[in-house]
Amino acid sequence: MSKAMTTDRQSPGPHVADSHDVIRVHGARENNLRDVSIEIPKRRLTVFTGVSGSGKSSLVFDTIAAESQRLINETYSAFLQGFMPNLARPDVDVLDGLTTAIAVDQQRMGSDPRSTVGTATDANAMLRILFSRLGTPHIGPAGAFSFNTASVSASGGFTVDRGADKTRTEKVSFSRTGGMCTRCEGRGTVSDIDLTQLYDDSKSLSEEPFTIPTYTGDGWVVRVIAESGFFDKEKPIREYTKKERHDFLYREPTKVKINGVNLTYEGLIPKIQKSFLSKDRESMQPHIRAFVDRAVTFTRCPECDGTRLSELARSSKIGKISIADACAMEIRDLAEWVRELEEPSVAPLLAKLQHTLDSFVEIGLGYLSLDRASGTLSGGEAQRTKMIRHLGSSLTDVTYVFDEPSIGLHPHDIERMNKLLLRLRDKGNTVLVVEHKPETIAIADHVVDLGPGAGTAGGTVCFEGTLEGLRGSDTVTGRHFDDRAKIKATVRKPTGALEIRGATANNLHGVDVDIPLGVLTVVTGVAGSGKSSLVHGSIPADDGVVAIDQTPIRGSRRSNPATYTGLADPIRKAFAKANGVKPALFSANSEGACPTCNGAGVIYTDLAIMQSVATPCEECEGRRFEASVLEYRLGGRDISEVLAMPVAEAEEFFGGGEARTPAAHKILERLADVGLGYLTLGQPLTTLSGGERQRLKLAMHMGEKGGVYVLDEPTTGLHLADVEQLLGLLDRLVDSGKSVIVIEHHQAVMAHADWIIDLGPGAGHDGGRIVFEGTPADLVEARSTLTGEHLAAYVGA
Repeated sequence: MSKAMTTDRQSPGPHVADSHDVIRVHGARENNLRDVSIEIPKRRLTVFTGVSGSGKSSLVFDTIAAESQRLINETYSAFLQGFMPNLARPDVDVLDGLTTAIAVDQQRMGSDPRSTVGTATDANAMLRILFSRLGTPHIGPAGAFSFNTASVSASGGFTVDRGADKTRTEKVSFSRTGGMCTRCEGRGTVSDIDLTQLYDDSKSLSEEPFTIPTYTGDGWVVRVIAESGFFDKEKPIREYTKKERHDFLYREPTKVKINGVNLTYEGLIPKIQKSFLSKDRESMQPHIRAFVDRAVTFTRCPECDGTRLSELARSSKIGKISIADACAMEIRDLAEWVRELEEPSVAPLLAKLQHTLDSFVEIGLGYLSLDRASGTLSGGEAQRTKMIRHLGSSLTDVTYVFDEPSIGLHPHDIERMNKLLLRLRDKGNTVLVVEHKPETIAIADHVVDLGPGAGTAGGTVCFEGTLEGLRGSDTVTGRHFDDRAKIKATVRKPTGALEIRGATANNLHGVDVDIPLGVLTVVTGVAGSGKSSLVHGSIPADDGVVAIDQTPIRGSRRSNPATYTGLADPIRKAFAKANGVKPALFSANSEGACPTCNGAGVIYTDLAIMQSVATPCEECEGRRFEASVLEYRLGGRDISEVLAMPVAEAEEFFGGGEARTPAAHKILERLADVGLGYLTLGQPLTTLSGGERQRLKLAMHMGEKGGVYVLDEPTTGLHLADVEQLLGLLDRLVDSGKSVIVIEHHQAVMAHADWIIDLGPGAGHDGGRIVFEGTPADLVEARSTLTGEHLAAYVGA
């Protein structure tokens, strides 16, 4: 520990002297934390820094926020706790001084296709009430304006027995007016399914004709179709009669008995709609998503024109505005429309709605519309949307926890975000922020730097104190805090161009632009200016384009970097070849699994309303494999020891000698290239941070064939020291003959670019135009855009 660090740790300031004014953590060991003990000042803004994987999220989210939520849940009755998720107590000795914690993370908002920005923030609910009160003609209660509520009507009768000879039949009727469009069922889109992508009609059911994922010959779905009795199993599908074809494709759910078991048969089209198309595309597994992209075409619903609402719901208006019109407006325009409404009978509702809409504008999301599908928001947009409900809260002495709130923000927008964080603090709240951007670290009252490295090399507190103390410390963050990338003296010359003409996706105003090939191109602009619309909406996703976006990785606690990247296969084959046995023995999910814990490494004990207890398996001692499997060696190591290796060690292990395995070594090189050399091969994916997961995806895609790489904010989750390594990686990709297009706000990446395309000048309908094209040097010299001004300030020009 340096002298500066020691001084600051001993003298954190007068506001931490009183034990009632601190959150005291003692002996935290969650994930890679190594008995961390720390006192965090309350009612201050504390920023947690450190390289990716150093333990920031483990301390802030997995320890402090998690224990606060667990303690709150314990205040409810055992009955109610039975309906809540069971939360384990974090691995920590003492946690004192906790207050109610509200965690605002980067998790994507609901993948349900029925979820929109409006439904996620209650703005829709308030609008529905408003239209039910003021809309003309009056069509019913608030539910009549909901695209998630169907219209229902029913009638019938029941018999009332009042004793001998005194029975009578009572008639009842029920109706409910909902706002759902019946054609698209409130989704706004209708699907057209290409039957040729579902099955080979030259084959019979006995010849496995289906090309649908999971529709295998020995699966229950196919067995129900084949054994339903509606079809001749040996008859080619193309020879079906009109009735057979209807039953095969569209039959309503029908009870059938197969081998004495009561089952339900349903036509292929409704079955696919329920099992594949009822979910958001981004939440699908890759092979399911590929099938849907191949077999299904989505078009705007012709009945409701994509509004999701019935004609009746759209007929009721306030002035000339229907609820569909209101939800389609940019929120800043909607806020002005609501401000003009004056009706004393709904004054409290108008005030609340006005505050919610103004909060969107204040937080830099005024360019969104309430009908925007929530699953299409970026991680940064989702996090800021979650902040909306907290900005007007009257609660004080709350602990707010943020995970890189600067993500997705242009330097101009970061200033606005910083003001919001300070406002939350000034109301008497404790604000804890995990962050890498110097602009946000600079506003901290207190800084905690974790490290010194990542993974097993991290997990300790290297520094606590003021910003000036951090600058003078000998930590990685301190040394790199004032780093500034320089504008490149010379830039690469393009080898061609990717022409985009008349782009109109979302807010783009017929954009014409040539994206140079063979160079590093950065597309930038304020949040909502049209960057993603231009790049992802205009560049065709074909065999020559490798697009790496911010969609999350799907994976269970059994998934790890080795299984996700395909590294496990060459490792298993190498072990099998060296020992003359089957590769399946070296899978903890297959034949080699410990029979006691089924390859999990731990035994879970269900305690009903209490959190399940996980204890290391006594049979395999947490190594996941059967004892006989661990007798097999490769290069002197067993399979569990290899999976416990960090990437950097494994790269050397498989690079030469007895364990030399070129296929494994190639994947490990890519993992090391993206800065994941510290991850262990068997670390569960569920324990990785957002930045780590994104770089894991990057490593995966680096192995794909393609001449154009499209990256969406690759600096997400990267420490100042790691950005330099990323720039080196991007250079290597370009120098190897690739064209790299990066959507990015980080000034270091802009300065390092060969070409910059800046969109703006503002967001939403104020954006969608090219405001600058040229080299970084030209952008700095011109200072004609917000990006130019901030980049010039960054490089000190």
